[in-house]
Amino acid sequence: MCFLKIFMDTLRYLQCKEFLSDVDSGLLFANLEELNQVSLSFVTSFFSVIKDHLVQPMPSIDFIPVLTKYFQGNLCQSHQMYCLNYTSAIFYLEKLKKREDFGIYLKWCEQNERCKRLHLAELLVAPLHKLTRYPLLLKNIWKNTEAAEKSVIGTIKEKVEKSIRDLEGKVKWLDNFQKFKQLQEIIVWPSLWDQEKRFFVPECLKNLLRENPNENILSPTKRFLVHEGRLTLAEHMRLVDVYLFLFDDLLLITKPNRHKKKSVVSDLSLTPVGPFFTPELQSLLEGGGYCTVLDQPIPLDRMVVRNIESFHITVFGLRNAFLIQHRNRFQQCIAAFLLQAQTESLKKTWMSQMETAISNCTKRENKPKTSFFSLPAESSQI
Repeated sequence: MCFLKIFMDTLRYLQCKEFLSDVDSGLLFANLEELNQVSLSFVTSFFSVIKDHLVQPMPSIDFIPVLTKYFQGNLCQSHQMYCLNYTSAIFYLEKLKKREDFGIYLKWCEQNERCKRLHLAELLVAPLHKLTRYPLLLKNIWKNTEAAEKSVIGTIKEKVEKSIRDLEGKVKWLDNFQKFKQLQEIIVWPSLWDQEKRFFVPECLKNLLRENPNENILSPTKRFLVHEGRLTLAEHMRLVDVYLFLFDDLLLITKPNRHKKKSVVSDLSLTPVGPFFTPELQSLLEGGGYCTVLDQPIPLDRMVVRNIESFHITVFGLRNAFLIQHRNRFQQCIAAFLLQAQTESLKKTWMSQMETAISNCTKRENKPKTSFFSLPAESSQI
């Protein structure tokens, strides 16, 4: 973490000289200074106990006071605060790297010998790795202590491991929250009259249908993105590039648009493309691009994936093709999409991901729900 201090101190110095004054060091480095102080204090106290043992040899080293003080105090809390900010810091860093003045600052700091040619993005993850090493340290101490002390150290170790598991859940939820928030900004839902030309809506009545509740579909929920990528859609006599988002409960087919459309997307070009997006999607969204939804979302419990046989591939000139059917609640096919992948391997990957997602979704839907009448009897002690 001393490497990160080079970047932090240099930024402070430049800001004192009125350079990079608009860069938010708190968002970039979070509570790094506090984390450094707490970690240094722990290491100093830890080795002080070892030093005292060497000066006045005892049957065993008593680490319990030090471990209790720091691991039940602010050591893990400081790490948690830093870890929860990590994703936002990386996102902010990617945005800043596009600036020439910030690029010069990064290059100067990364040339420092103490950084060992590592970039800032690689150094920011170091405190996360350090947190995961604490259980190993506690395990080694537990192995080399007397039986009377093992239970106390074992309890501390379990608390630290639980803290890390809880943190992993929080980080995963936060990543998902931020990713869905960005997806919500780059995915455009067309109005009814733009999507379906057969529907006639007089201009005076369009205000009644102006509100589009579809936009809330991608609001941060328990929904997860399973797979995504670029495919080709066979549409009448032409092939169209599409980008698919396969969630754990629905499939969304969108069409990438490289040019911003002010009437639909306001200030979308100002929205930074973050680290949550794949390089493929980032290239599609450069310069304020966005993805327009082609059709209504397809619930996985009403989706059927079919392979296209080699005979049809030869006759119609299709390559690596498969078919997606959208069925309604009456099992009628209301939409069909003929998709092509770049390679046979990519096609198999897509079909496998879709079939697995459909299977998992069906299992969740068929899972028996607890009924009010099946609840266990109330305890007489309540």
